[in-house]
Amino acid sequence: MNNGLSLRTQINIRIAIISLIILIAGGGIAVWQARISVKTELDSSLYLAAQLIQLNFPGVGKQGEVDVDAWLPRFVSLDQTRHLSIQLKRAIGNAVNFSAKTSVSRETAPPRWFVWLISAQSPIVEQHLTNADGEAVSLIIQANPIDEISEAWQESRAFFATLVLMTVIIFLAINLLFNKTIKTITLIVEGLKAIEQGNYQFKLPDFSTQEYDSIAKAINHTADVLDASYKENKALALHTLQIQEEERQHLAKELHDELGQSLTAIKVMATTTKSGKADTGAIADTIISVCDHLINVVRSMMRNLHPLVLTELGLKASLEDLLNHWSQRYPGLSLKLDCPDIVDKLEQKITIQVFRIVQECLTNIVRHSQATEAAIHLELIAGNRLKLEIADNGLGCTLTEIKNGFGLLGIRERITSLGGELTIQAAHKQGMTIKATIALGEPINVPFPLRGLG
Repeated sequence: MNNGLSLRTQINIRIAIISLIILIAGGGIAVWQARISVKTELDSSLYLAAQLIQLNFPGVGKQGEVDVDAWLPRFVSLDQTRHLSIQLKRAIGNAVNFSAKTSVSRETAPPRWFVWLISAQSPIVEQHLTNADGEAVSLIIQANPIDEISEAWQESRAFFATLVLMTVIIFLAINLLFNKTIKTITLIVEGLKAIEQGNYQFKLPDFSTQEYDSIAKAINHTADVLDASYKENKALALHTLQIQEEERQHLAKELHDELGQSLTAIKVMATTTKSGKADTGAIADTIISVCDHLINVVRSMMRNLHPLVLTELGLKASLEDLLNHWSQRYPGLSLKLDCPDIVDKLEQKITIQVFRIVQECLTNIVRHSQATEAAIHLELIAGNRLKLEIADNGLGCTLTEIKNGFGLLGIRERITSLGGELTIQAAHKQGMTIKATIALGEPINVPFPLRGLG
């Protein structure tokens, strides 16, 4: 028993693996881009702060005109310096920290692992200035990336949420598609099972998907072909049983009318010879005449049951004898046979079937075609194929009549049983040509060139 995973499960697993890879790769790219963005923003803020300080305090180490204590709070309040932490260090050693108020709350604060991944080492800028009152001070400027990291965290969360949402949507879409696909496949499998059980009337509906609809149409066509073949085989089987019964009735009638009466007459004459007044010579002549008649009757019956000449002399002689028999019974029909001697080397199963096919064709010609000429042609092609062609100049028939004829149907079955191909060419009042090609089990070696190679 096969315990493998279903197609739906296999594809869902693959989608999950691919989605996980995309999430990991996308997360790595997002973290890397956020890290670069944060570092660029912080470096830009540090550079801008240094430029502003140089503009306000152009003479480093000289007494300035700007009061650092008054200027620094205004400087820190600028939006461009919101990512900076500035420390004012006086010469006496005390230091005062100045930094913009952060907008990050406990709820919006990024997790520590994200801060650790995003944080990059930023330089510390130290500026030595002289206050307006001549006091030497130092400004130590250091990056404070929490706001920028918080923004990157919010953007990353939105990115990951979108990616997860897209993955869920893809899962749902694929599963909805699979539900429809599995229903279709289940219906197709049910149709195949119905055909397997012989229910050829089962028909698959039309599907909206082109591929499934093509499969359904192919299965329905196959069911129609099988149904037609089943009906033909059934009709042929019934017809065969009817023919067998008719042959048995005919055989019983022949035995009763010919053999029974003749044997009774012989018995009466044998009894008469016991009397002294009987004419023994006349009775003997009569018995001889009756026996000759019985011999002819038995031979005729044996020919109908199985031609002994086929076993004793081969296919060619049997066909010649068959054509002579039909020519004697129907002198208005001209029969021609073109058959090489090599056909006598064919297998017994092929020989009897070819003989029966020719016999059935001649029967159809006599009964239905009203032909005046008929030709039988046999040819061995390349030593491994037998070509049989039977043509007449009779009334012909239509395609419907060909399909409905039990004789032609029996011929087709015989050819099919030998693994051959049958072609019938017929038209109204234009005669009929039956062509059959039979593949031989083993090539037959011939001592002379074959007449045909195509």
